[in-house]
Amino acid sequence: MTPLDLWLSRSIPMCLLLQSLVLMVLCFPSASTCPKGCTCQRSESPPHGLNVTCSLSRLKEIPPDVPPETQLLQLDRNHISLVPDRIFHGLRMLRRLNLSHNAVETLGEGAFVGLEGSLEVLDLSHNRITSVHKDAFARLKARVMVDNNPWHCDCALQQALGGMAHNHEAATRVLCRSSELRDQEGQPFLAVDADLCNLAKRTTDYAMLVTMFGWFAMVISYVVYYVRQNQEDARRHLEYLKSLPSKPKKPDEPEDISTVV
Repeated sequence: MTPLDLWLSRSIPMCLLLQSLVLMVLCFPSASTCPKGCTCQRSESPPHGLNVTCSLSRLKEIPPDVPPETQLLQLDRNHISLVPDRIFHGLRMLRRLNLSHNAVETLGEGAFVGLEGSLEVLDLSHNRITSVHKDAFARLKARVMVDNNPWHCDCALQQALGGMAHNHEAATRVLCRSSELRDQEGQPFLAVDADLCNLAKRTTDYAMLVTMFGWFAMVISYVVYYVRQNQEDARRHLEYLKSLPSKPKKPDEPEDISTVV
């Protein structure tokens, strides 16, 4: 066997082995790309992204190392209390995001930045959300589920629901645990037949008007008190002058001409 034949007999199996390893890396995500406590599986349907499941993993925060090719992310039934701004910024393929049954309390303006063009379903049900930024869902085209949260119905929530693509469906499931209008507490959000943003503005205007009236009343009271005090001082001074004895006449002082006959 010539040296060339020997080299070929050894290099061809090595090349086949390398090709197999490359295919395995491309088709199956390695353990290092999957967040701790989660399982990752390649989707069989196009675009063949990853299905990342982190359910019941006792997570207290959203994993920062979610693979960028993730198209389904299950984060339900954990202890997540915060959705940081831009946490999903690099997940351009994400279609479904499940954050239900957690302890999320509020949502900022940039919570879902980066998901505007891809996200189809967002599940935020069964959390502790009371308030959201008015633009939290503004650019999302996804179907959002926000039921079973202790909502405080105010202007920001009204604006947030109004900016959602499927706002009517989401609004039908929102129950006001508390509200700017006390008679709406415990009622469905759609039962709030009022512009809560103008209500807040009117309340502020009334408060300013009452404050201004209070200051005006204080100024008037001070002026009245000042005038009366001056009048009282003048009266006392006049009475004092009247109480003084008259000056006696001197012996050589001529009589008044008007007394002479």
